Amino acid sequence: MQIVTHPLTKASHQIAMDEALLLIAEEQTSRAGGTCEFVRVWEFEHPTVIVGRSSRVAEEVDVEFCRSQGIPIFRRCSGGASVVGGPGCLMYSVVLDLDQRPELARIDVTHQFVMQHLQTAVNRQFRGETETARFQGTCDLTFNNCKFSGNSMRMARNHVLYHGTLLYDGDLALIARCLKFAPRQPDYRAERDHEQFITNVQVDPANLGRDVVDVFGGREIWPEPLPQAQIQQLCEQRYENTGWNFSR
Repeated sequence: MQIVTHPLTKASHQIAMDEALLLIAEEQTSRAGGTCEFVRVWEFEHPTVIVGRSSRVAEEVDVEFCRSQGIPIFRRCSGGASVVGGPGCLMYSVVLDLDQRPELARIDVTHQFVMQHLQTAVNRQFRGETETARFQGTCDLTFNNCKFSGNSMRMARNHVLYHGTLLYDGDLALIARCLKFAPRQPDYRAERDHEQFITNVQVDPANLGRDVVDVFGGREIWPEPLPQAQIQQLCEQRYENTGWNFSR
């Protein structure tokens, strides 16, 4: 698996990069065969709301509050509900090859595979501790029954993009203010509001980032230059397009 290290500053480019890597993996496999997998770890520089592919923005996000605070709202290419990224929230993305991992064609197996790897990475920070991270719901990681990691996926022909959040020092009050009560909830949430339901997990983000890359098998730096053309095209079509971001 190749490690993607390109530094990006614009939030729209960060989101576009995930889809660009999925498209690049699909193209390389179709053209040349072989395995093409990626992993990257990153953070938004500023608070950013990211809604799911099918999310209804007005139902999941306090749009007026976000506008008043200058917090942008983007729609990602994968499913799931809305999340808030920003300082104190480590983001990760992996692109997995379905030809090499045919069992991941089953969505439930993909959730289990990725969550177990993330759980391993986080729990390396808690060696000797009684409480550790747990996998709950469809694709959440929790600590003391509170969520610190939300995740989503997009399945393509030969690859799956899986990405998500890892809260370690996020502004929980701001997150709760940006988001409305979630329309879809796991049973373990027990109707708790955001401030009661989400938490930061006390880890060193640099170590966690290295562990995330390691557990997924990142071994070499991707040698290609930044896919600027793909990023720009995706931003024009989607991520900097109001019609896309507020399509529902």
